[in-house]
Amino acid sequence: MGKKVVVTGVPGVGKTTVINGAMERLAAEGVEYTAVNFGTFMFEVAKKENLAADRDEMRKLEKDVQKRLQQAAASGIAAVSADANIIIDTHSSVKTPTGFLAGLPEWVLRELMPDIVVLVETDPDQILLRRLGDASRTRDMEGYRAIAEHQEFNRAVSAAYAMYTGCTIKIVRNENFLLEQGIDDLVSVLR
Repeated sequence: MGKKVVVTGVPGVGKTTVINGAMERLAAEGVEYTAVNFGTFMFEVAKKENLAADRDEMRKLEKDVQKRLQQAAASGIAAVSADANIIIDTHSSVKTPTGFLAGLPEWVLRELMPDIVVLVETDPDQILLRRLGDASRTRDMEGYRAIAEHQEFNRAVSAAYAMYTGCTIKIVRNENFLLEQGIDDLVSVLR
């Protein structure tokens, strides 16, 4: 049976960059992983139902709609993961207009049952600068304190995820100019 690894982080922390680097390195060693993006699965359903024009609009949908999209994504990912090693690129929590929404609520965890949850983190000021430099996304403007609060909340909900599933939690740092160290840390978890 393959490993199911959930890799999370606040928007702009560089989790997808760390994942891609780790997958390249592991592929060179003959260790195969499939990466899936939870938000992409959600967006495909939302797009078919004309609920959102882009991924950034999804977090502004009604909570019940987001829950339904989460369930559809979890079922789709569980169906494709089977016995393969899989990395699920997602968010521990989503900042909505009415507050934080768990990215992996009980019904999602029941479908996925991850072995490991990895939190990719860095200093909030680095995340803020990365967000400001990313014109490809439409993000709410947040300051240092709001980003730090979001990372702290992610740690708390990840602990709850571990309590529910029995998975382990690993924090991987993606510091500016130290990407290779973050990739090394993720590779060591995935081996």
